[in-house]
Amino acid sequence: MRIRVVLDVLAVLVLALGAGGNLAAGAWSLPPWLPAWLGWTILVLSVAPIVLRRWWPRAAYIGSLVVTAAAVPIGGPVLATSVVAAGCALYTFVVTRGSRATRAGFAAGLVGIGVIAFAVPNPSTATTVNFGASALVVGFALGIAVHGRREHAAIERETHAQQAVSAERLRIAREMHDVVAHSMSLIAVKAAVGNHLALEQPDQARDALRVIEDTSRETLAELRRMLGVLRDGTGVPALAPAPSLDDLRTLAERAQQAGPAVDLVVDGLTELPSGVGQSVYRIVQEALTNVVKHAAAAKCRIQVTGADGEVTIEVLDDGRGGEAVPGHGLIGMRERVAVYAGEFSAAPTETGFRVFARLPYEEKVAAR
Repeated sequence: MRIRVVLDVLAVLVLALGAGGNLAAGAWSLPPWLPAWLGWTILVLSVAPIVLRRWWPRAAYIGSLVVTAAAVPIGGPVLATSVVAAGCALYTFVVTRGSRATRAGFAAGLVGIGVIAFAVPNPSTATTVNFGASALVVGFALGIAVHGRREHAAIERETHAQQAVSAERLRIAREMHDVVAHSMSLIAVKAAVGNHLALEQPDQARDALRVIEDTSRETLAELRRMLGVLRDGTGVPALAPAPSLDDLRTLAERAQQAGPAVDLVVDGLTELPSGVGQSVYRIVQEALTNVVKHAAAAKCRIQVTGADGEVTIEVLDDGRGGEAVPGHGLIGMRERVAVYAGEFSAAPTETGFRVFARLPYEEKVAAR
């Protein structure tokens, strides 16, 4: 804003000094019937709207038309200066208020200049009409173009903001589903086991309750972490780091407590980018959740392999198999893979069910 005001002041000085210098040097003269003080006053007032338009665009435009009407009988540089100022004021008026609100003002300016040019004696009616109309048309057209561009930019910013909010909601919903679905499945299985063995085998029932207790605490901590992210709006985990590749062993051991024997094999991987590592963890977590809830499997093998900038995940179980029923879990896994333009499949096999995912990623470049 300050730079624009400085430019306006410079424009005012150039116009005023140019017109006033020619007048003082005798390059042109005021009409004999016009007092010199009034001519100089109209000249000074003709450049004022260029500066005032930044704060009062409508008033500056109306004032410029009034001064232009007064300058028509004088003609010469005074008329030229006032017309240029009117075009600048109209441009700012259109940019700030939009084309609809300023059409009446634009039309009134054109009609006013035309009527005054023909009704009031002046040095050149044709010059007054052509130059005045051209200045207003240029100012109005440029104002429409800039106003439209700003509206388009504002719409794009709003669209991007809405897309960012939707993407964040989807991410949070996916995280909540993965955490709650896995933990509640494990708790439900262990609760059923504990209820069944409570009287006959109290030791095993206590083990089941211990698993329920540990899982509940971990789940609550995970939920608090995500709720903390929602509250502070930073996107930075508040209580604990996001799960990654290193947490797969703990995940497998916890799932094994619910029944199936879990064999985890990680090959060719020592470190992954945080986003990829979290996606790998969540995909394995959801696959294990489905094994615990639906497969009734005795064994489950998890193979996570990394090579040449990609990681593959394969989860095989020896359960009942059957066609997969589309749900939030499968949708979430597909979405995580789609983020990295990878490959995903979930289908029954001859001996159970298989989940496969491939996530390509860019390897970190070592610093030189």
